[in-house]
Amino acid sequence: MTQLELLLPFAMPPGEMARDLLRELKMPSLAMLLARASRSTHQVFDGFSRALPHEYWLTRQFDPDNSPALATSAMRSFNLPAETGVWFILQPVHLHISRDHLVLTDTRQLQLSESDARALFDIVQPLFDEVGKTLVYGDAQTWFMRADDWHTLHTSTSDAACGHNIDIWMPKGPHERDWRRLQNEIQMHWHAHAINEQREASGLKPINSVWLSGGAEAKKTSDTNTKFEEAFTFLNGRNPSAALANKQISITSVADILNAKPQHGLLVLDDLIAPALAGDWSEWLMRFQSMEELWFEPLLKALQNGQLDKLAITISHNTAYSTFAISKSSLRKFWCKPTLARLAS
Repeated sequence: MTQLELLLPFAMPPGEMARDLLRELKMPSLAMLLARASRSTHQVFDGFSRALPHEYWLTRQFDPDNSPALATSAMRSFNLPAETGVWFILQPVHLHISRDHLVLTDTRQLQLSESDARALFDIVQPLFDEVGKTLVYGDAQTWFMRADDWHTLHTSTSDAACGHNIDIWMPKGPHERDWRRLQNEIQMHWHAHAINEQREASGLKPINSVWLSGGAEAKKTSDTNTKFEEAFTFLNGRNPSAALANKQISITSVADILNAKPQHGLLVLDDLIAPALAGDWSEWLMRFQSMEELWFEPLLKALQNGQLDKLAITISHNTAYSTFAISKSSLRKFWCKPTLARLAS
């Protein structure tokens, strides 16, 4: 293997809490890697961007006015045909009332089963047929809608909108009223349905709406996305988040990566997203600390013994990301003392 890119969404703690949080982390291997790396990229995004920095990074697409065009790539990861048309990602979600506005709940908290998702899908599919739209099932959390005439809609990813007033992140464009009418119809069909009554009785949040994002034209995948897909073998952790993973290998350790021997690999570790979005910093600390022994210590050793030539670590939070490049030679910078301070830079 020559190079591995490691993506750590929400490894950058919020500025006002960074000092206290980093004091609690005991991660000497990560501290060594970051201290002796060179920062190759740093990009700051507007707080109202329609996707999170790591989502833009995954596609190398930087358009703050729209979510990354991931729908057709995501469909390929489900082995679903998308040869023509404009497709969107559609997610079943929960909206809750906060004072005078609606807030989107993190979809990771929903625990939506395949059986319930299928039933909810079947309930609303006729609504899409009525308005000339095609609805396709991917899995419990990911559906797809074909809407060729809605290609001008600007949408936001669910993670970007999570925890906020949804009015700011709702689809915008000439057909936004058409979308809202369809969304309202879906909400009415699911309201007080037996599935949601059972979920509430079990202490789960009802599925009361859908979220639209990732519009993409099947025959016009951007050059950057195409190059990105061809250049990498995707190596995902416990909970993969790379929607472009058409060359995906399931792994549980650094040894799995080294055994796979890709020339240019990508490892996405997204365990920190859920606690960061929820503001659960105790859970964030616990999950981050667990990565030291499982990932960072063996990655450092792989660099030191030449099993890995280059390592690039990209860290992010909700408005910025930074990429740090490390090689075996850069580890010789003995004057750079190990520190986690760069997580807060």
